[in-house]
Amino acid sequence: MARQPKIDRFNHNVLTKYQIYNSIFITLPFDEITNTGVLLPLFKEVCEKGYEEKKTPTEIVENFFTSYRDNPSDKEKHDLLFRFIQYIERQVVLFDAIEDAAFPIVNNMDGRGTLRSIKEEAQAKGQLEELKEYLRRFKIRPTLTAHPTQFYPGTVLGIIHDLDTAIRENDSQKIKRLLAQLGKTAFFKKEKPTPYDEAVSLIWYLENVFYHSVGTIYNYIQQNIFQGEDLENDLINLGFWPGGDRDGNPFVTTETTLKVAKRLRKTVLINYYRDMRKLKRRITFGDLQDKLGVLESALYDNFYYAKTAEPLSIETLMNGLLEVREELINKHQSLFLEELQDLINKVKIFGFHFGTLDIRQDSRVHHGVLTEIVKKTNELGLGFFPDNYETLSEEEQINVLSNVTGNLDPSVLDNDMARATIESIYAIKTIQNSNGERGSNRYIISNNGSVLNVMEAFAMIRLCDWEQPTVDVIPLFETVPDLRVSHHVMETLYSNPAYMEHLKRRGMKQTIMLGFSDGTKDGGYLMANWGIFKAKEALTEISRKYNVKVIFFDGRGGPPARGGGNTNQFYASLGPTIEDEQIQITVQGQTISSNFGTLDSCQYNLEQLLGAGVENELTANEANLFSKENKETMQNLADISYQTYVDFKSHPKFLPYLEHMSTLKYYGKANIGSRPSKRSKSTSLDFGDLRAIPFVGSWSQLKQNVPGFYGVGTALKTYEDKGEFDKITNLYKGSAFFRALVGNSMMSLTKSFFQLTAYMKDDKEYGAFWNIIHDEYELTKRLLLKLTGYKELMENEPSGKASIEIRENIVLPLLTIQQYALKKIQDMNRSGEEHKDLEVYEKMVTRSLFGNINASRNSA
Repeated sequence: MARQPKIDRFNHNVLTKYQIYNSIFITLPFDEITNTGVLLPLFKEVCEKGYEEKKTPTEIVENFFTSYRDNPSDKEKHDLLFRFIQYIERQVVLFDAIEDAAFPIVNNMDGRGTLRSIKEEAQAKGQLEELKEYLRRFKIRPTLTAHPTQFYPGTVLGIIHDLDTAIRENDSQKIKRLLAQLGKTAFFKKEKPTPYDEAVSLIWYLENVFYHSVGTIYNYIQQNIFQGEDLENDLINLGFWPGGDRDGNPFVTTETTLKVAKRLRKTVLINYYRDMRKLKRRITFGDLQDKLGVLESALYDNFYYAKTAEPLSIETLMNGLLEVREELINKHQSLFLEELQDLINKVKIFGFHFGTLDIRQDSRVHHGVLTEIVKKTNELGLGFFPDNYETLSEEEQINVLSNVTGNLDPSVLDNDMARATIESIYAIKTIQNSNGERGSNRYIISNNGSVLNVMEAFAMIRLCDWEQPTVDVIPLFETVPDLRVSHHVMETLYSNPAYMEHLKRRGMKQTIMLGFSDGTKDGGYLMANWGIFKAKEALTEISRKYNVKVIFFDGRGGPPARGGGNTNQFYASLGPTIEDEQIQITVQGQTISSNFGTLDSCQYNLEQLLGAGVENELTANEANLFSKENKETMQNLADISYQTYVDFKSHPKFLPYLEHMSTLKYYGKANIGSRPSKRSKSTSLDFGDLRAIPFVGSWSQLKQNVPGFYGVGTALKTYEDKGEFDKITNLYKGSAFFRALVGNSMMSLTKSFFQLTAYMKDDKEYGAFWNIIHDEYELTKRLLLKLTGYKELMENEPSGKASIEIRENIVLPLLTIQQYALKKIQDMNRSGEEHKDLEVYEKMVTRSLFGNINASRNSA
């Protein structure tokens, strides 16, 4: 039987099921307001017709109450709108669960980019040995980060998981009961989560999803590509930021870091224990049951009686398993060998650490800390630094920092930040002692722009009684200027004898993080992505010159505006001028649950990442080289786009518009993350202090998605005006990298809906500014359609487009309520009079953030 097209599979298994189960959901009697579920479809219809008739959100809401409610009081109106918000949040969850359940049907689990496809393609091309050689050294590392848009409490995550299962089994009675439970379960957090709370939420994914999916992938590669032989390479590493990411988060303490590391160790031991119990049910012969029993007891004691039990080492566990394996093979015809090998592989991959806990801090904080350390240690006569250190030139300071070592006691430091920073470095050593070196061995310096930034962190590490540190120092180049000088910074470091000695001890490997949050916020969409590409080329060249293997760690989170979108396509397009031995990415917010939330989606997306690396290396490497003309075109597009974005950012209404017309200030009130929404405590809004999450998220809530397209249209139009649009067409045809950028920008445009905020064009203060954004949107949309030859956006991804459209349709009433409330707040603030309902409308805006964040899936 012929396989249905993907869009048909989506419509049948997602859209139709959502319509059925949603009709059940909205009739469930779980609130005290009569007929909320009946009224919501009516309100949604009023919204759709209203926008078609170019009505404002205020007119739409008022029309609804006039048409369907009998002269309600303000309180009755507010109560119903809040109920609508609650319903819509849960409709999004229902759609998520249905889409997750249908994932293996809608997506071809053996299709392009999957392991089976990779193996068969390599066999067909006679490249199986090259594939094996590459897999012996290639790695991927998804790193789960503590960004504040993965807000579901554990109770809701559990319901989503159970709904997924019930939907797969078509258990209508169970689905109905779970929907009723969902309707009664609170989403909103009365208090902000602590960093430890965030860590526990994300460890749920390690325990329940990654542990199993990663093991399945590794087993397949070992059995089907390497024919059962032992692989030295662990292939998939996991990184973890909650509890270690201190950048801008004063609530992350050393105690938190150590507590999270302990929780990671305990969780992976529990998983090993569960697998050991399953093994004991199968391996019941010879003396092997007793040998497994000893390991089982040791695991149990180490997570349950951790304080009193004799510590179990990774070597003891692995040697015990290998001893059982040898006897299985030699004496028992390898009976249940695959089940045993599965556990051996997991122990190899996850160790006693589960995920590597990275420590991150801002270079500006480091500079202040080092200044305090110099001052205090000189007062105490410890002799670490010369008395005139502060007056030395930068080059002389670097020379001092290159040679400083010591055993600095953090308790001698009076400054809280200085003491906490030094304690965090000692915490790395403590974690390595309990969880192994892989437990924590990376120190990331955000906002890194100079050699001094790196050497200050390097010196502080060596001051912690660590002359030969077993930790990698990772500079994070974020802004466009930082990216441009990154290769000069690294060449100076490679030329520094002390730093080069450190690299030799670390296997001549240097990890460099690029882009992350501030790249697009600083330079706009095209320049941020092209700037990262150019920086990678320059860093690859300079690293090869010094025989250093450079590893790139990308802050790719999810949103196209931050380099996300179709991540796998992006990595498959890089070409031979960029080092490709590892793919390391951050995964954050809703992208964790949408891409890695179930066993199927996690396995599929991890395989796609592995496939992207293989494709770039074995199949498309040379084809992805930029021609000279295409490179010039790409550079010119980036330059024009950058200048367009910088001019836009410099507009006198840019920050006021975000502050007064968007949801920006409400992110801090939403209790969805432990970290403050700004780096400083200043009451005034400063662009430099603004974090990317609320920045990108505010544009998403407005349905304007500026970071994903602004400047693209203007850059393309320059070529159209000169009659040279064929150069853009040649670039599009000749560069997979540019095609990936275009596709991701199209996604941003697809998620935009300017009719929602069209009322702003009549605003005396901000109308002209709204028109600037809208004009760039229309221009970009027109020219991207012209470039691709499509009749509509995302024409080449009908199922992806359909998913977006359904999600946007679900939250349309919620967005309407949000804009209605924002307009009320704006009018009250402009009147200058205190209003009794101001707090109600502010709460309405805050509560409406959640559903839209989750529906967008990669919006922040």
